[in-house]
Amino acid sequence: MQRKTFMERLAGFIVDKRYLFLVIFAALCIMSIFTSAGVRVNEDLTDYLPDDSETRQGLAIMDREFVTYGSARVMVSNITYDKAEQLADMLRDVDGVKTVEISNDPQHFRDAAALFEVVFEGEKLDDVAIQGVENVREALKDYDTYIYTEVGNPTGIILEKEMQMVLVILVAIIIVVLLLTSRTFAEVPVLLIVFGVAVWINKGTNFWFGEISFITNSIAAVLQLGLAIDYAIILCHHYTEQREHLEPKEAVVKALSMAIPEIFSSSLTTISGLLALAFMKIKIGQDMSLVLIKAIIFSMLSVFLLMPALLLLASPLIDKTHHKSFLPKISGWGRFTVKSRYVVPPIFLVVVIAAAILANHCPYVFGYSTLDTMKQNEYKLAEKKINETFGELNEVALILPFKDYETEEKLYADLSELEGIDEIIALSGTEARDGYMVTSGLTPREFSDLTDLDIGVTRALYMAYSTQNDSLAQAVGQLIDVTNIDNSKIPLIEMIKFIYDQRDAYQSRIDPDMMADLTELYDELIDGECQLHTPDYSRMLLHLNLPVESEETYDYLMVIKGVLGKYYTESYFVGETAKDRDFSSAFGEDNLLISVLTLVFVIVILLLTFKSAALPLLLILVIQGSIWINFAVPTVMKSNLYFLAYLIVSAIMMGANIDYAIVISSRYLQFKEQMNYKDAMIEALNVSFPTVVTSGTILAAAGVAIGLLSSENTVASIGICLGRGTLISCAWGAEPF
Repeated sequence: MQRKTFMERLAGFIVDKRYLFLVIFAALCIMSIFTSAGVRVNEDLTDYLPDDSETRQGLAIMDREFVTYGSARVMVSNITYDKAEQLADMLRDVDGVKTVEISNDPQHFRDAAALFEVVFEGEKLDDVAIQGVENVREALKDYDTYIYTEVGNPTGIILEKEMQMVLVILVAIIIVVLLLTSRTFAEVPVLLIVFGVAVWINKGTNFWFGEISFITNSIAAVLQLGLAIDYAIILCHHYTEQREHLEPKEAVVKALSMAIPEIFSSSLTTISGLLALAFMKIKIGQDMSLVLIKAIIFSMLSVFLLMPALLLLASPLIDKTHHKSFLPKISGWGRFTVKSRYVVPPIFLVVVIAAAILANHCPYVFGYSTLDTMKQNEYKLAEKKINETFGELNEVALILPFKDYETEEKLYADLSELEGIDEIIALSGTEARDGYMVTSGLTPREFSDLTDLDIGVTRALYMAYSTQNDSLAQAVGQLIDVTNIDNSKIPLIEMIKFIYDQRDAYQSRIDPDMMADLTELYDELIDGECQLHTPDYSRMLLHLNLPVESEETYDYLMVIKGVLGKYYTESYFVGETAKDRDFSSAFGEDNLLISVLTLVFVIVILLLTFKSAALPLLLILVIQGSIWINFAVPTVMKSNLYFLAYLIVSAIMMGANIDYAIVISSRYLQFKEQMNYKDAMIEALNVSFPTVVTSGTILAAAGVAIGLLSSENTVASIGICLGRGTLISCAWGAEPF
């Protein structure tokens, strides 16, 4: 009796323990019902910038030090300015609304359209702000209204619904493709169950990472189906072949022993491509890498451990539902490729060289301002309509260590002279009353005139401030001369805060109406201070009249830095422009790193697989050529491409799409031992065609569906590039070299 191999013994053990594995997978699916709800989704791409980037450092300070209220740009069309003022008054009374700004200038009213700058009572994730947006929407329901806001992260909610629709469409496509490429109808439900279990368990185990990005969360399931679907198909095809001469159990054992090394080898190239993403400086790569590698592993485990049991349970139906192949033989294509073997390679090399040159000039962008998607959600439509009418808002937050108010006032004056800045919102530029700024230093007489407070009481307050707040007086850059208190100056905001703190002690010396006015002024000043100033840092909001993303804007940030350098050695920019600039800086290094690591990982695996140097290099050339062709398209079409789409899709193509070339090459080497090389190539294409067309069609369909049905720029860009790249890889992978 012939001794069983290790793989046959392993396969036999799995089949013998199949009921145990059924219970384990059922338990994992039940567990995932609860754990999937606990996965935190991060919807802020700036969190994935390198820790040493200026935006990340600035955001850390800003989140820690300042309050940032949720806001919205609300445009109402087809109204007069008088009506706009009435609506502004109405909106100020809406629950959850803090302030509403409107004015009769081109920035807020033009072409019978009014733009309201609405600020809500809470920050963008607070319930009061989220409800405030809904209240504003309800209040303006009878008007032609467009609301653009980040309150409540509406993009994430919309994206989740869109991906659910993509999954439904993709499952329908998978069913159709499997019915066309299957050998028995009953194997299709088995495949769908295996896919579904693998996807569900992977989603449920994402809680291992604490949180994942919204990009990964939205497309992981779709990519998992596209990347790993051929694992189950390989085992299923082996089973139907073995079932022709073996009983069901023996057929499953034999098929599994053959499929394990084949699937494992195929998965290594995919994992290696995904692994390269983990080394990106931009941490979205690591986020996606870990989740998708886990997805590949769970897909393999589902095929190895769950599918054998399902095949045995469904074997009677599988036996009864055999049908003829719906896929035609492609012998004609095979004969054509053999005859054109001296013509196609030179053409291919010319195309690849041209594509490499064009891909090198691909118009990459690092923000959303110049991108568009096939599908438009209501928020994107609102943003586009508002930008078309009033122009794009380019707001940059400037974070500075607090030195003193006088230095800030000088900086504010210098920045106000720059032509690239339309408006500056800063504590030092905020008027309190009668032309005095919030940070203006006032003498007792000036403070008395401003507030109508008795001069004697004012002097007493100034003296009390000087004795009780000596350290504070030094911190704000004011020198208190107790021997000549009438010439001492204290910042208005500091004096108002001091009076408020001492209100009980001075209650008998200050008129109640006067105290009420001072308290109201205190509330206004403190509200502004919490947004713009803390004991350690100050924040200025700069409205630039430059595009959000352009080299001109990036260069202008350096002009602003030059002005800052006169007063500060430390400063941080935060905003879309700053984020785009930081992504641009990290892109070059990440691009080179991913390209090199992916090539190294894949070449090593191919060398171990084929034990030959020439064939792996040829396969790499085919797929790298496909990548260049894929990313030459945006250059030719003159359409901007989001840089993350290139980084992610190029890694996936090199790791996953190369499987198509591997399948054909492996079959060719196998048949070449049995027949001449021409017939071997024709037969290899015939045998490989069902596998390549099944896997390629599904992955391409997944990409195209994501691209067409997602309104989120990053996700849509990844989908379009992946779908196009997969089709190119399938086409080039079928050429014999």
